[in-house]
Amino acid sequence: MAHEDFAVAYLDEARRSFRGYKRMADAALAQLPDKDFFDLPDVESNSIALIVQHMAGNLRSRWTNFLTTDGEKPDRNRDQEFVIAPNCARADLMQRWEESWNTVFRELEALKPEDFASTVYIRQEAHTVLQAINRSMMHAAYHVGQILYQGKHLRGAEWKTLSIPRGKSAEFNATKPEDRKVQAPNRP
Repeated sequence: MAHEDFAVAYLDEARRSFRGYKRMADAALAQLPDKDFFDLPDVESNSIALIVQHMAGNLRSRWTNFLTTDGEKPDRNRDQEFVIAPNCARADLMQRWEESWNTVFRELEALKPEDFASTVYIRQEAHTVLQAINRSMMHAAYHVGQILYQGKHLRGAEWKTLSIPRGKSAEFNATKPEDRKVQAPNRP
């Protein structure tokens, strides 16, 4: 596979994966009442609201002007991403969440195969475009997994599974892909 073919295939997969992670997180967030969204398991853990706030800050910082500015923006205060202000509303956090993801998707769409020759910086450390995308994608996957795990724990029996339900693998595997009710968009 030529370099350009690889870059095109990789960008397609990165776009698909990021969209899949966002879909899974959004499906989990939609199941949570505010009480669960802001629930702090203990003082050393993060509520789902804190994870959302941190991801929004991280994605905005990493992806705004992805190719031309350091991924750690001067206006980002990472430590404050782990503090929920007393007047913080879920709607405000979700607006920042949507804006940050829109930035990711806009910047990913703008990338071209020739951009893979570029160097980007995160905290003044050089990264290839591939390394920077992978770093961000793995970070998103890590935190989306936390959202799903904590959401499932908090909702218990009320949780609506986002993939194959327990005890249903054989049934799922016996169906043709086009007849399956669990669709690939729920998985990255």
